[in-house]
Amino acid sequence: MAVRFNSVKPLIIAGSLINSQQIPLTPFSVNRRVLLSAAPAAQMATTANTSTTTTKVIDSHLHVWASPQESADMYPYFPGQEPTLPGHVDFLLECMAEASVDGALIVQPINHKFDHSYMTSVLKKYPTKFVGCCLANPAEDGTGLNQLEHLILKDGYRAVRFNPYLWPPGQQMTNEVGKSMFSKAGELGVPVGFMCMKGLNLHLSEIERLCTEFPSTIVMLDHLAFCKPPTNDEQKLAFSELLKLSRFPQVHIKLSALFRVSRKPYPYEDLSKLVSQVVSSFGADRVMWGSDFPYVVPECGYKEAKEAVSIIANQVPLSSSELEWVMGRTVMQLFQGHWLS
Repeated sequence: MAVRFNSVKPLIIAGSLINSQQIPLTPFSVNRRVLLSAAPAAQMATTANTSTTTTKVIDSHLHVWASPQESADMYPYFPGQEPTLPGHVDFLLECMAEASVDGALIVQPINHKFDHSYMTSVLKKYPTKFVGCCLANPAEDGTGLNQLEHLILKDGYRAVRFNPYLWPPGQQMTNEVGKSMFSKAGELGVPVGFMCMKGLNLHLSEIERLCTEFPSTIVMLDHLAFCKPPTNDEQKLAFSELLKLSRFPQVHIKLSALFRVSRKPYPYEDLSKLVSQVVSSFGADRVMWGSDFPYVVPECGYKEAKEAVSIIANQVPLSSSELEWVMGRTVMQLFQGHWLS
């Protein structure tokens, strides 16, 4: 059954909403690094034949970490978080070349925790290939806010990840430190990604509260917010709540790490119904594919992870235009100015 919906949703631009209903503005820094296009998505689509942006395939979620030799020499792993898989950038580039993937958003891995030096070196070496998503440090003394500003304004990071399991015991992402970092992200035009690994239901109220209080902060939910095809009422409710988050225009969904949310082996075709409902609720221009490299490599392979989306899209089915949004145009819209050459 074909999905029918308005593929163009409102765009968040400089803290405002492009539609008839305005959201209060939050002043943005003149140094902000993320500029969302002032042209509606429909106008972007009409220029598909003349713009190179529509042909790009961009991975919205992957990780890199130092090789064992690099770790010994310059970029140590965080104690107890030594990786069991190769994840160095040369391996990533090989996988991307084989799969014809043009660029990626790299998310700081737990293997280096709050030491961003390795990823910073990768971003500086490949400035047109990658965009960096740093890891928020929710230390109770508030030092994470200064670190966040430095990573964005000095090192060029353009997104930040909130991992709720790094917050101090008994604390939530809506505490004073969390609100300060979330607000600062909006002020600097930096999207915030949420990792709800233990279930969306555990963090839903926090996400809703932050979105309500800070409507100018763009949000990305990693890995379909870890919602699997529901098999009981509790899981159905969690997925229903995920779809309801589409009421917040700033919320985007990563169709990433399919192996983590599918209940079946590759090509994860049981996700077709979920994808259909997510795209119907959010619009294709708020959904983006991500691989979760390097974890995906032993699961199905990097190239295969990309191909799985097309297989699922054919089942839904998605139009070629909608698939273009999911495979690159959505993330390019969020990070205007990258992956254009």
